[in-house]
Amino acid sequence: MKAAVVTDFTQPLELQDRPIPEPGLGQVLVRMETCGLCHTDIHAAHGDWPVKPTPPFVPGHEGVGVVDRVGEGVTVRDVGDRVAIPWLGHACGRCDHCVSGWETLCEQQQNSGYSVDGAFAEYAVADADFVVTVPDAVSPRDAAPLTCAGVTTYKAIKVAGVRPAEKVAIFGVGGLGHLAVQYARIVGGIVVAVDVDDTKLELARSLGADHTVNAATTDPVAAIEALGGIDVAVVTAVIPAVFEQAFAALRRGGRLVCVGLPPETDGPMSLPIFPTVLKGISVIGSIVGTRQDLTEVFELHAAGRTTVVAEPRKLDQVNESIADVLAGRTPARLVFEF
Repeated sequence: MKAAVVTDFTQPLELQDRPIPEPGLGQVLVRMETCGLCHTDIHAAHGDWPVKPTPPFVPGHEGVGVVDRVGEGVTVRDVGDRVAIPWLGHACGRCDHCVSGWETLCEQQQNSGYSVDGAFAEYAVADADFVVTVPDAVSPRDAAPLTCAGVTTYKAIKVAGVRPAEKVAIFGVGGLGHLAVQYARIVGGIVVAVDVDDTKLELARSLGADHTVNAATTDPVAAIEALGGIDVAVVTAVIPAVFEQAFAALRRGGRLVCVGLPPETDGPMSLPIFPTVLKGISVIGSIVGTRQDLTEVFELHAAGRTTVVAEPRKLDQVNESIADVLAGRTPARLVFEF
């Protein structure tokens, strides 16, 4: 099978011919149809984060495909099922996080395309219990970005506890942000989209954003304060200064939801103590979502509540695609089609 492999953090990915893997105990073999390119895949390929994957490995955690074979002991999946392979590849199911509905915090978790091989390949093996059914009404091209960008921003809006008519600012309108705009609207938020690209701000307006701010030409804090401030800021950007701007734009009782993860070398976010305390600000870290969250994301899309903006690519364009994402030349999400 063809696979895109990280062999060294300083080198481009290599397209290799690898044997089709065999599903082990409790696993399924999935013939991939699509896989989205997430910024996390780029961080993985470059070794940007403190806990690094070990080359050689295959990235990809927005994989969608059809179960081709099932391993020993698998009773929850059948050959022919269309499933998604998400970031959460495995959790223990026994710790207090798992049993309380926070499996994404499990300390024993395995992550697709990071600690175990992912879906930048024609076939991938995955834990049968942790793949998620893709409804027939959701196309493989749409399902791929929903598998991470969708479930990540959906969870961020959930943990923010957005109430109807609250002002919600989305900082960064890209692969994640264009979906965050829609989830904020679904729960009744009045949405402010912030970006440095007029094309992406136009996309946000087309998806229902009530206000837009170009942070390249306008002070975003002043522009948001002119709107009365915001109750919730969801930051999908990966620049620490943007988190600080989002914090500064919050009203009393506001919530800052941190989603984007910058490279380790970009330094920390500065958090002022007095405004945090005196304004009653909450700072919330939100990381992806559970299997149930992803099921809900697919159900909403199948019901016509969301639109996915994605451009198809082929796997042999993987390095060009990474360059395009880093340069901001993509409309929202890139999806490899097999």
